[in-house]
Amino acid sequence: MSEAEPNEKIDATFRNGSLTAAGIILGFSLNFISVWVSNPNDWSRIDIPPMLFLTIGIAIQVKVFADLLSRDSLFAVKYDRSRRLFLIGLGIVAAGIGIALVNDVLGLGRMRMLG
Repeated sequence: MSEAEPNEKIDATFRNGSLTAAGIILGFSLNFISVWVSNPNDWSRIDIPPMLFLTIGIAIQVKVFADLLSRDSLFAVKYDRSRRLFLIGLGIVAAGIGIALVNDVLGLGRMRMLG
């Protein structure tokens, strides 16, 4: 994979589409954690790992969203870095949801995702 030149820029329209997609995915992530946290069931220690994954992944997504809002995100190098970091954050959030789901299916935690 070739690296972008330091001064190479991407089209603003392309960046805006990525910004929209990142914002929508960030919104879904925030909504998921909001609904999960507001669950009236008691917390247990087994709920800590998925919560940590969700929190870290969402923090990365927020940082990337802020990076994409900056003017210098039109530089291909910065845009590519933000894109990679966003995918990492998305993967971490997905892992957190997966851990929470496995805990729920196995009946390990008190925070129910499936009812």
